[in-house]
Amino acid sequence: MTSIKDVAKKAGVSVTTVSRVINNRGYIGKETRKKVETAMKNLNYQPNQIARSLQNSKTTFIGVIVPDSSHPFFSEVIKYIEINANENGFKTIICNSLDDYEKEKSYIDMLKANRIAGIIMCGQTLEVSHYESLNFPIVTFDRIISNIPYVGSDNYLGGVLATRHLIDKGCKRLLHISGPFKRDMLSNRRGSAFSITCKENDIPYKIIENKNNFFGIYKYDDLYAFIKKEVGPYINEFDGVFCSDDLLAYVLYAWATNNGVAIPDQLKIVGYDYHGFTRLLQTPKLTTISQPTDQIGHVLSSTLIDLILENEDVSTIQNKVVNVELIKGSTT
Repeated sequence: MTSIKDVAKKAGVSVTTVSRVINNRGYIGKETRKKVETAMKNLNYQPNQIARSLQNSKTTFIGVIVPDSSHPFFSEVIKYIEINANENGFKTIICNSLDDYEKEKSYIDMLKANRIAGIIMCGQTLEVSHYESLNFPIVTFDRIISNIPYVGSDNYLGGVLATRHLIDKGCKRLLHISGPFKRDMLSNRRGSAFSITCKENDIPYKIIENKNNFFGIYKYDDLYAFIKKEVGPYINEFDGVFCSDDLLAYVLYAWATNNGVAIPDQLKIVGYDYHGFTRLLQTPKLTTISQPTDQIGHVLSSTLIDLILENEDVSTIQNKVVNVELIKGSTT
């Protein structure tokens, strides 16, 4: 039987574009629409397959569960998820898990009870078995859960770029400050890349794990206290620091400056994310690794919608990894 993917391939467009043509949602150029309609006609494709899959879902709402929507990175990702979903006729429901097991479970139960079309999981505090038992489409961000499709940035490359940059800038003793390594998160690969790159270049290094703060749950005072207690006593041992995100890098900069450590002369700092908060900062202009939030949000939304519309086995959906790049600033 001809599928929507067959139409997309023959027309030379994405599955999402074919869906827009069929459902008359979002802007589609005349030439693109004609290509899709011609492909459908040549393949004798019957679009009521999509109508049936949407009818089975009972709703065109998708859930998005994030650790904290106030975090600059997640707020941007949510924005682009919503834009793409809306263009394809879907509405989004945003849920803040705050890295709380019971809170996340209750949100999933609520969404399931309301026959949600699918969920984008960015929180992910539950055990793998819980996600595997759900009977609707799921896409995860930055976490590998069995055969559930995931989307993430190239965290390993980001770690390599950050570490190499510090070494190229003359650093001889490096520190990596990370979030907790308590789950199989793709972001953990930043730390793996850091340690491997240090070993390859005979650079002494240390990793300090912030076990109390999961990715995305941040308060300035808490981070400052963490830096003061866990990093401050060792700071003179290092001349370069790779932080797992930009907010942590900024707080480290603030603490170091307040304690007479000159940035970048005595200590060089690299962050990770390059979200809106970082782009607005003038002092300091962080050196950081850029994650493209627009691409991440778009791919998360598109991947989930493909699963919903096609109503196919998740094994046919490939995992997506978007590229990262080094953004040079004044902290190195």
